Order: sequence, then structure tokens, then C-alpha cells
Amino acid sequence: MKLYLPQIVTMVQFDIVIATCDKYVAPEKITPYVQNVLTEDQIILSALEKKGLKAVRKSWSDPDFDWSSTDKVLIRTTWDYFERFEEWQLWLDLVSEKSTLINAIDLVRWNMDKHYLGDLEKRGINIPETHYIEKGTTTSLKELHTLTGWEETILKPCVSGASRHTYKLNADNIEAHEAIFQKLIQNEAFMLQPFQKNIFKGEISLMVMGGQFTHAVLKVAKPGDFRVQDDFGGSVHDYQPTQAEMDFAEKAVSVCSPSPSLARVDIIRDNNDELAIIELEMIEPELWFRLNPKAADVLAGCI
Repeated sequence: MKLYLPQIVTMVQFDIVIATCDKYVAPEKITPYVQNVLTEDQIILSALEKKGLKAVRKSWSDPDFDWSSTDKVLIRTTWDYFERFEEWQLWLDLVSEKSTLINAIDLVRWNMDKHYLGDLEKRGINIPETHYIEKGTTTSLKELHTLTGWEETILKPCVSGASRHTYKLNADNIEAHEAIFQKLIQNEAFMLQPFQKNIFKGEISLMVMGGQFTHAVLKVAKPGDFRVQDDFGGSVHDYQPTQAEMDFAEKAVSVCSPSPSLARVDIIRDNNDELAIIELEMIEPELWFRLNPKAADVLAGCI
């Protein structure tokens, strides 16, 4: 005699969840920065609802939410994941089993580690010269500069965000950064690139939804700095890219597999004055929908 046990079935309550992080779910203090986050999430939420989808915002680390209750999960302002990386990876495992991630889980995992830039180069996409330093490598910053022949460089972790542990190095300060580098390289991989002098002209971010360019911004560092993030005083300006810049961004997205629903392509002119990718963001990029709400409609259509 077979014993049949009742199955517990979770009813799908939402077509899509917009994933944010704890501090943006119900913030107590609304700064201009936080207001931008809320505005961006609301724009895409409204765009999804206009398509007839039942959508809601939830923190990715909400312990009480059942992720099998939604058909899809759109990763948006999960901007603490690199500070909680192990927990984040466990969450990705959980959600990819219970729902469908946007972008796809394979893309997310690939895009989390900046080794992906080397993959793009192999697929014919220009990037600045890059030397990877794997975790546990026994070398010094001075030896790396001698090996590459680069006099002025940028050192950054392969898994990072918001310019965490990103340093501009040269002969005057390299010894001062040696101790922190030796500590960090024991736990994570890094990448070294020659400093790109055109960064002072700004970094162009081109938004691509479903393979289609929608809009762009120019990010400019404050005087005396090279970091364009607003965390460090950088500013954002509306920007009309050239056809060559738009084509370059769309080509970079086209070589990704599977094809992303959303991407932000950060480009500059490299030291050879060629278009080059600094970052190809496909996990949780800021997309500046507030400057072009119609781009959110394009993304909702893709979804």
C-alpha cells in the first residue's frame, strides 16, 4: 500500500518582484540620493503595471518573503550585495530555483566577476589593457609595475562596486599601498590596468534594453579625482552619443549569452583613443530612468 503525502503548493501571487535592499524598502530619511532610488524603482514599477503585470518591491534579503510566490525577479537596487557577497550568492541559488531572474542567473554570475572583461576581449570587444592578479598570488605592486611596464595604474578588486578598494598607483604612492594590497590579495582576486587619461573627459554610460540603445549619460569626476561615482563627488549629465558609440554599446551587449534584458555599457576612449569598455553592468546598474522614463517602457516590453 502506497502512502500519498499532500504536496505543499505555493500560489504565485506576483508576476514580478523588483528586488532592492533593506535600506531602500522603507527609508526613514529621504536624502536626494535615496529619493533617486525610490523614483527609479517607481518608474519601472509603473511601466510593468502598465503592461498588466502585478509587481511589487521587496528587499532581496527579506527573510519572510517566499520567492516562489513570484514568476520573475528583476534585480534593481540591491546595492549592498558586494558587502554581503556570500549571503548574496546563497540568495541567487535560492531564487534561481524558485523563480526566474532578470537578467538570467548565468549572466548575473558571469557579470559579478570582472574577469568577464577578458571574455569580452576574446569576443572582439575592446577593453583597456588588463592584468589579472589571482587570489593568493605572491607578488608586489612594484614587481607588477615592472612586469607590465605601466607607470601609472588603477588597481581594483575583481568583485566590487562603488569603487571599493580602487586605487590609483604611481611611483610616488605605490609603497604606501603595498600593505593593504598584500592583505587583500590573500582573500580576493584583483585587476591592474594602465590609468586611462581620457577619464578626465568623463565616462559615458549607455543604457541598452533588450539589445536596443535607449539613452545615455556622461559621468564626470570632481576636479582632482578620477572616480566618477556621485559617492566621491562625481556629477551626471545628459548625453547624446555618436552613432559609433551606440553601435559599440549594442555590439558589446550582443556578444553576451544569454541575451540580457537590460545592460549599462560604460565606455571611454582608451589611451590609444579607441572606444573601450570600462564596465558592462548587467546585475543592478543605475539606469537613470528618471532622465528617460520611456526606456523603462522598453524594458517592461522586453519582460
